[in-house]
Amino acid sequence: MSPLLSARGWGWRWNARRAHAVQGLDLEVEAGERVLLLGASGAGKSTLLAGAAGLLDGGPDGTGEAEGQLLLDGVPAHEARQLAVAAGAGRARTGLLLQDPQAQTVLARVGDDVAFGLENHAVPAERIWPRVDAALDDVGLRLPRDHPTSRLSGGQRQRLALAGVLALQPRLLLLDEPTAMLDPEGAAALRDVVAERLAATGAGLLLVEHRVDLWVDLVDRVVVLAPGGGVLADGPVGRVLAERGDELAAAGVWLPGRAAVPAGRVRPRPPGGAGEVLLSLEGVAVGRRGSGAPVLTGVDAEVRAGSFTALRGVNGAGKSTLALAVAGLVPPVSGRVRAHPALVGGLAARRRRRPWGSPPPADDPAGWAPRDLVSRVGSVFQDPRHQFVAQTVADELAVGPRRLGLVGEQVDLRVAELLERLRLDRLARANPFTLSGGEQRRLSVATALATRPRVLVLDEPTFGQDARTWAELVDLLAGLCDTGTAVVAATHDVDLCDALAGATWWVGDGRLRTEVPVSAP
Repeated sequence: MSPLLSARGWGWRWNARRAHAVQGLDLEVEAGERVLLLGASGAGKSTLLAGAAGLLDGGPDGTGEAEGQLLLDGVPAHEARQLAVAAGAGRARTGLLLQDPQAQTVLARVGDDVAFGLENHAVPAERIWPRVDAALDDVGLRLPRDHPTSRLSGGQRQRLALAGVLALQPRLLLLDEPTAMLDPEGAAALRDVVAERLAATGAGLLLVEHRVDLWVDLVDRVVVLAPGGGVLADGPVGRVLAERGDELAAAGVWLPGRAAVPAGRVRPRPPGGAGEVLLSLEGVAVGRRGSGAPVLTGVDAEVRAGSFTALRGVNGAGKSTLALAVAGLVPPVSGRVRAHPALVGGLAARRRRRPWGSPPPADDPAGWAPRDLVSRVGSVFQDPRHQFVAQTVADELAVGPRRLGLVGEQVDLRVAELLERLRLDRLARANPFTLSGGEQRRLSVATALATRPRVLVLDEPTFGQDARTWAELVDLLAGLCDTGTAVVAATHDVDLCDALAGATWWVGDGRLRTEVPVSAP
């Protein structure tokens, strides 16, 4: 019998990219085997999962060019997906959880979204809703079937996407960073759900995950992709980690029990009273668009120059919504976000007028014109692709400086500096949408830094990073704080919070509480 999944000299190159995302890959995965797929950021892990799911079309009208073979049950993966749908067996050959859960949300209501795949696989109507309800319960997303998907947080969308995959009862489960947007407790619970479903169905697993410690006991094999193509290491978990641990760590692979060390000397951030106040939140309440009632009320807090603030809490508590208000991108439901003189500067003339009545006060960031806002408050969205507007990485980095009025060599120097600092120089001419998830995240951070704002607001800034780029990104954020920039990050990354040791805004039960550590000597 042929392996469940077989790659024979397989490679993939995206259109408009010179370099291959994957090249020269030889790999076999047997039925029921559980494989942890590791590798540095940009090594092609997500591309391999997409190929195994049959989503890459290398034909004349496709999105890229394939070489070699990628087979599922001996059939080209793209054809195998179509055959499984046509067979109407009620069970998929593969089930893919994408790195970006929002891209996997297709319908307006939670129940319909999970049912979508079942309907496409011709599951009888009387069996669809019991499987939908069971899948939602398994992932801990206990919401009514008619709950709008537009009102879900990033972590809730990740649970919804996994529910849709599990409902298909696939023979091979393909999970791309399944816990990246989940709080630690939610991540552990999701791992247990996956373990139970694998045991119940006998399905195989191909998993991409940076939280390696959470999964090593569940998998029986590790495959490490080499950045230049092929396989760097392959074998049982214990043997690979024992024999190749130092080599893998040097290549940027996350390893259990090994913490990533920032490249520079990260020092604890000063407590909240250290720098001058840049922003203050006064009785702020925030709510998601169209949701009616606020998700968070009574927020009183300050953002000071040179500080790092971690915005933490369980999924759906309102972290991202509050971050948008801090960044001046949405007005609060009530209360106010007030910019202080150190941030406002000489702003007066170019304030954006509301479509009704008088202009907003000069200290209201939500009322500032885009040019004024980006030079003072930079934003990094949870989904980095939402802020890409240019055709190449270099052009993307030039958008902000040009909006500020910089020209010629001024723009070129700023772009070149950011390309080097964020390890994006080799991708300068690449289309941002063809980058890996980790590369897109670094680009989104770079675009925010391009205008040199005094306040930087980030949503899951370390998502998708290997150990090396994580350390470099953390060191970069620490350096920004050292030069007086205030950094606010909505995050589930405990290691990031420990490394930068700033204040923590805890969000839960509709309220916010603040913890400020004592500075280390």
